[in-house]
Amino acid sequence: MLGSGAALAQNRIPKLPGYDQCPLGYVNDLKQSCYSPIYYEVQPTGGQACPSGWMNIGAGYCKKKTLGIF
Repeated sequence: MLGSGAALAQNRIPKLPGYDQCPLGYVNDLKQSCYSPIYYEVQPTGGQACPSGWMNIGAGYCKKKTLGIF
């Protein structure tokens, strides 16, 4: 599991406790993970707002904006 503030470019991320769905851009792999064909730089929100330059993609994750947009 990623530590607070850790961000990695990855295409498979774990479902966080308390979330049954995957974040935007990821699909449920029917296990305890979510998969995306694209490597996004993501980090858990830890219940806080996403930092500047990041967007909330749901399911407890923030994604780093690329070129200031999605």
